[in-house]
Amino acid sequence: MMLGKVLFMCLDFDTTSEIPIPEDPFQQVIGQDEAVFKAKICVRQHRHLLLVGPPGTGKSMIAKAMSEILPPPTQEILVADNPLDPLRPKVVIRTISSSKSSQGRGPSSVVDPIDVPYYVAEELGFRCRRCGKISDPDLDICPYCHANKHDSVLLGTKEKKRVVRAEVDGERFTFVRENDKIRVYHSEENDSEECKVLVPIDRSRFVKVTGATEVELLGDVEHDPYGTALTASQPPYRRIIPGAIHEAHQGILFIDEISALGGLQRYLLTAMQEKKFSIVGKNPSSSGASIRVDDVPCDFILVAAANHANLNRILPSLRSRIRGDGYEVVMNRWMEDNNENRFKLARFVAQEIVKDGKIPHMTKEGVIEIIKYARTVARTVDNANGLTLRLRALAGVIRAAGDLAVSEGSEVIDKEHVMKVIRSGITAEDQVSDNWYTVHRRDLFVGSGSNEGVL
Repeated sequence: MMLGKVLFMCLDFDTTSEIPIPEDPFQQVIGQDEAVFKAKICVRQHRHLLLVGPPGTGKSMIAKAMSEILPPPTQEILVADNPLDPLRPKVVIRTISSSKSSQGRGPSSVVDPIDVPYYVAEELGFRCRRCGKISDPDLDICPYCHANKHDSVLLGTKEKKRVVRAEVDGERFTFVRENDKIRVYHSEENDSEECKVLVPIDRSRFVKVTGATEVELLGDVEHDPYGTALTASQPPYRRIIPGAIHEAHQGILFIDEISALGGLQRYLLTAMQEKKFSIVGKNPSSSGASIRVDDVPCDFILVAAANHANLNRILPSLRSRIRGDGYEVVMNRWMEDNNENRFKLARFVAQEIVKDGKIPHMTKEGVIEIIKYARTVARTVDNANGLTLRLRALAGVIRAAGDLAVSEGSEVIDKEHVMKVIRSGITAEDQVSDNWYTVHRRDLFVGSGSNEGVL
């Protein structure tokens, strides 16, 4: 037991609330140093990335981390009416200048709400229309005069916006709400033309494809029951729906289980090569089938995930494109069992608890049980003497133990909560297996190999 205490001296805390969580999203990824290194290169050099490994090893976490260090988008994609051929709407790119200054503060400046025009701060929800004071834009009631911030005797009630475009001293600017600040862009193009915003400037830089449908990936044109009767129907340009490849323009397109796309992979390859892809109606019986928007930008970084067994189902030319303009990385399934990695697992526990937000923190003794379970999973699943990196399985134990602690009114997750969850089995297969706990009891609570009798 004394030796066991020495091995766990790296865990110098009473509960996980004492463990600092790094702000850098890449530092929150554990055991995948090579994948993190290549991911950072991909962001800096605009390369593509294929992550190969079993579920739960951190592939989506790496993709999200990549999106968080990308610079803000500089292009907004709009579609406008084409009077000469209404069935062929035209694309309008509203570019954020990288050379002109925004009100003398430099390109893409972040400013305080008090530094923008009065009406802009009102439209974005910062300034009260009644008393004129600045407050949190998420508050609908002014904390100073207790009036509806968006209500005016003259203007009535107006909704707060996330984006406001306005002309200041003869120049056009775009104002985007960012938490308690405002980002100011200089708009180069004339905004007077009637347009539909297809991909807004304040979009997410992380787009995940969850289904394998053509519409989700490539976009579509809405059906109008009035067909192309322009006097009654909605204008064609108003019916354009962007696909994930367009929404990910200047961002990250994450495709989990890319082999599930099947034949759609060839369209993805075309989009990667051309950096633009037309939007057409997908249903031949729809009124949108005759509408087409050409050359819609889709310059994204592809982060694709796949299992080893499905690599042969990825289009060879697509893999060739990724290798020629990016990297393929095999995810680690386990890591060495040492003090440094044990502390990383403890930090992972703290991260998952904070991320969940509905369960209490875990005691040191509970974390030790999680580490024991990580060792067992590595040995029984991957036949490795180390700590598993199939972290989704560990996250399930953490949340279930937290739910158990909450149900019992406990202020912390302790050792007994974790052990009860592990004993009960996590999957349906485990729950119907009468001998699962008997078979794995020694692995779970005794240990084996060089550390036998220690844990």
